[in-house]
Amino acid sequence: MNAIPIPPPLVNGRSGWPWEAAEPPPATKDSFWPTITIVTPSYNQAAYLEETIRSVLLQQYPALEYIIMDGGSTDGSVDIIRHYANHLAYWQSEPDDGQADAINKAFARANGEIMGWLNSDDVYMPGTLSVIGRLFAGQPETQLAYGEGWYIDPAGNRLEPCRFVRRKITDTYLANMDPILQPAAFWRRSLWDATGPLNSSLHWVFDWEWFIRAHKQTNFHYIPKALAYYRVQPQAKTRTGGIERQLEHASVTRHYGAWWHPNNVVQQLRRFEHGTQVITAAWPSWLAAPLRGLTAGPRVIAERVLHGTYMP
Repeated sequence: MNAIPIPPPLVNGRSGWPWEAAEPPPATKDSFWPTITIVTPSYNQAAYLEETIRSVLLQQYPALEYIIMDGGSTDGSVDIIRHYANHLAYWQSEPDDGQADAINKAFARANGEIMGWLNSDDVYMPGTLSVIGRLFAGQPETQLAYGEGWYIDPAGNRLEPCRFVRRKITDTYLANMDPILQPAAFWRRSLWDATGPLNSSLHWVFDWEWFIRAHKQTNFHYIPKALAYYRVQPQAKTRTGGIERQLEHASVTRHYGAWWHPNNVVQQLRRFEHGTQVITAAWPSWLAAPLRGLTAGPRVIAERVLHGTYMP
């Protein structure tokens, strides 16, 4: 698959990574490379999809299985996928039951010993798959490894490091916070099989919930190296959802932690404040303001006291 020349970008004149290769490919004469399956779920992300695809293919990893699961896009995404189809193990474009469902279906048909997924607005850094292949080949006891990364803007410019990534993780911390940069995380198929697939009933935090379950199976290996770019853009899931997303956070914390854990406490107080705002929306300001102030107070206090121990 990798012997076929990677076609040029659909729009000419682009330079730099991942429009141009940033470093030589791994030596194919080395026989230790484990097969890595990368899945990209996508829906109407044509603005970023080609950059994502090229950041996978230009790794030039000698044992790559790449699968793209498009949810039936109508924005030109399919034309981009077809442009790179000769380098894909499989792709489809049809409606699904959400991002987690698409990823689960892809991994169900995958053959790789090592697994990971890259959302269609995120980007791997040069050499990421070589780092992962060498690590897993040399450390057979490692089941999941994760690294650092950078936030980028819609144009691909670096913003700042993803400082939420944590080197050491406990079950309690993981029940309150998500300290793992998902595109910089990779794991063995054996861990996926032992943990089970993503919970497709979750819309925003299915990756975090899976990491919680996986951590109960094994300790995670931290890689002190930036592996991925995490794009900050208006339609990114982490920037949408509002109170519904926060309550999904809370439900996961209650399930794997307890009702008194910081994340659940803060999110429930936010729910209480939001409910008051909805109820008083049509009230006169002189009547609504005092009640809103009363319900905002506990939330503000909890956020300050519990700062750094709950999901933002």
